[in-house]
Amino acid sequence: MTKPEAFEPSRLTAADMDAEVLATYPVEAFLSKDYLAAEKQQLWPKIWQMVERESDLPNPGDWMTYDVADESIIVLRKEDGTLKAFHNVCPHRGRQLVSVPDMLPGKVHDVRGSNRRSFICGFHGWTFDLDGQNSYILDPQDWQNKLTAEMTCLSPVQVDTWGGYIYVTMDPDAVPLKEWMGRAGEILGHFELEKMHYKWRQWAIYDCNWKTAIEAFLEPYHVAGTHTQLLAYGNYYALSKQYGLHSVSSYDTRDARFAMSESAGTTRAGKGDDARLSTYELIKENYETVNYSASTETLVNAASRLVDELPEGTPAQEVIAHWMASARKDDAARGVAWPDVPPAIMAEAGLAWGLFPNQNILHGVTFALCYRVRPYGDDPNKCVFESYALERFPEGEVPETQWTYADPVGELWGSVLAQDFSNMQFVQKGMKSSGFRGPLPNPHQEQKVINLHRNLANFMGGRGAPTRLDIG
Repeated sequence: MTKPEAFEPSRLTAADMDAEVLATYPVEAFLSKDYLAAEKQQLWPKIWQMVERESDLPNPGDWMTYDVADESIIVLRKEDGTLKAFHNVCPHRGRQLVSVPDMLPGKVHDVRGSNRRSFICGFHGWTFDLDGQNSYILDPQDWQNKLTAEMTCLSPVQVDTWGGYIYVTMDPDAVPLKEWMGRAGEILGHFELEKMHYKWRQWAIYDCNWKTAIEAFLEPYHVAGTHTQLLAYGNYYALSKQYGLHSVSSYDTRDARFAMSESAGTTRAGKGDDARLSTYELIKENYETVNYSASTETLVNAASRLVDELPEGTPAQEVIAHWMASARKDDAARGVAWPDVPPAIMAEAGLAWGLFPNQNILHGVTFALCYRVRPYGDDPNKCVFESYALERFPEGEVPETQWTYADPVGELWGSVLAQDFSNMQFVQKGMKSSGFRGPLPNPHQEQKVINLHRNLANFMGGRGAPTRLDIG
């Protein structure tokens, strides 16, 4: 991991995380304008961050902008099929090459196009090819012919791909993306996210800090208090574990009957003695209330047949095995192939991954429900919130999607996401209370949240570092 400058390391180590030590952290990172300003220098320019899916730039000449904090980047597909990225700024007087208005509700998510052969600055006409080299300057002799290619080219940005995603980093000395992803990337690689496509994608400007928003999706500990209707269908006791920069949450099981390699994720048995019925009820409820995501229609339909296809009293592990085999056969018949994920990887993969700092991926063998958040302007109380569903589709049946602005209400996002929205704004408000003594995160179930702040502190000069809670 590239370190922006010398700093005192976070007081919690990876070993402390694994030992589930009790910890707290200050709330400056959520509320302070100074902290938000520091992120612009110490965090966002120093990390690998996801831009879009590779399928959004399928052809030579396709391009798009990506904005975070005060930075704007152009990413494009060259004639040879490779990707290139530049800072969206003309080296002459600093005008954006591509005009990108502020992200306003219902208006601008990004700017994109196709068949691009060059970029022309709208101020004085300086022109740049797709390698970022300057190809035209009006009256270069007025600089006594002293301008060099290094002075007049666009400023490059590193670009790479993983799992069908396009990533960029503004740090020329950053570690390679594969190293940045680490073990998290290796595990998720088994699910072949690159073979999935958008089912839907929505965004909103929301009234909370970007960290408040992503933390709402980093753990299932909130299910009992927020999504109470789900408790009728399943148990939501959970664990979480750090993987360096990244972290994973998994469903934990108190009942040995449900202990199996896949019980840590979404494909698991629900409550009740009849696993045939409870498995269907749980997956159907999750699918329908999370905006028809976090599963697939194939999986729901296969689960609906379990009562007819298996005898009463079939053990939960056999129910799950039959369900998966049946759904896999159904998908194969419609032209959707499943990845071969080893049981050990399936167990380690858990439920959902927090990819530092602002991504969350809840994954399955043929689907993923994902979140990304970014700061919005200079207001620590607002963020750009994005959620999207990925799925494997038969060839020729990939839906056409685009980023759609959606107010954070149930009819547009589904009841479960609307319930999450109902917390985020008021967590942001509550942290400002003089009566709030500081967070008390659950070290077993909310370790992903603690790990986020542990790693943030390592970029932010130690600011906001979690510390041990000395109790008894």
